Amino acid sequence: MVGMQPSRDRVLVVGLGADGWSGLSETVQRRVLAARIVIGSERQLALVPDVDGQQKCRWPQPFTVDRIPVADGVVVLASGDPLVSGVGSTLVERLGAERVEVIPQVSSVALARARMGWPAQRCAVVRVAGSGVAPVLRELAPGARVLVLSSDATTPAALSSLLVEAGFGATRVTVLGDLGSGTESRWSATAAQVAGSDRVHPRLNVVALEVAGPARVGWAAGLPDDAYEHDGQLTRRDLRAGALARLLPLPGQLLWDVGAGAGSVGIEWMRSHPSCSAIAVERNPVRAERITRNASRLGVPALQVVVGSAPGALEDLPDPDAVFVGGGASVGLLDLCRRRLRPSGRLVVHAVTLQTEQLLVEALDADGGELTRHTVETASPLGSFTSWTPSRAVVQWAWTKPSGGGTP
Repeated sequence: MVGMQPSRDRVLVVGLGADGWSGLSETVQRRVLAARIVIGSERQLALVPDVDGQQKCRWPQPFTVDRIPVADGVVVLASGDPLVSGVGSTLVERLGAERVEVIPQVSSVALARARMGWPAQRCAVVRVAGSGVAPVLRELAPGARVLVLSSDATTPAALSSLLVEAGFGATRVTVLGDLGSGTESRWSATAAQVAGSDRVHPRLNVVALEVAGPARVGWAAGLPDDAYEHDGQLTRRDLRAGALARLLPLPGQLLWDVGAGAGSVGIEWMRSHPSCSAIAVERNPVRAERITRNASRLGVPALQVVVGSAPGALEDLPDPDAVFVGGGASVGLLDLCRRRLRPSGRLVVHAVTLQTEQLLVEALDADGGELTRHTVETASPLGSFTSWTPSRAVVQWAWTKPSGGGTP
């Protein structure tokens, strides 16, 4: 396969429904047959009639759009609507809409909603292909409706086992197989029943979940501390909520969580919106492994973990939209973070020592921002009575980079 061309040629992305080639209009069929190169999965390519001189190519392995030729006469085959968690979305994001033409069919999501009678605004959609089933955990709440775009025939059982482990074994699981085809099927049971079944599911399936279980964690900042596995290095609940309020998670933005500890700030940043991303930087390898476990258990397994010490470990990372420094700040680290932040980026730094506190006072004097001192007291037993137990005071500096990109 050749690489992407510097010209302004366009690539055509064609969605295939469960009815395959026959479901395409004659006009679209003619465009596919006239293509010089057709790219797709083995199953998709087999649906297209052979044409003398036409090159059929399976998806490049490992998959990357950089290995897809972008030129007139190139057709990329996709499933259903290519802009629903499909290759069309990836190509448009990388190349721009002006270089990608998309011809969709009815998506499996639309068909699944129709079969279940679920309005679009009343259900979430999660794609688990290639990423494992952990992303579903972000969506679990009593009464929630979730459509899961499966990886293969093993997804329903793996998903149900995860639900049982998380305490949602009573969830109603409906496996919708081969949607839109002549072999379409539907089977329902509880997650506990599906996990314990040896039933063979269709390879092409969508799983509909009617969630039943406890209300444990939500999307608001400040999850309970016991939601995390930790060794004491954890930004506590109330401080975490305050920090995230100032970090201001926004769709599609990237956070650096520097000195991540248990990873709580980066995890809750990513839980705030499916398109948010985060990189947790932690020098302790044991804690780094713990961050990965916490992220998976809380439904954001895509959290990236970098083992290393700041500021050196930050040099090769992509520029962030927000940075959280949970402790151990230095002049060099703050300078690097302020320089690397994108315009309008947010920086939040916590200090528990007098030395770091003085550093933040100097930063406030030099660059402005907001300096606050947080003290939290919790009620606890004192003999036969109840009294307040104070936690260590934390000084927080929050600063926003000017929209022009410079520093004051």
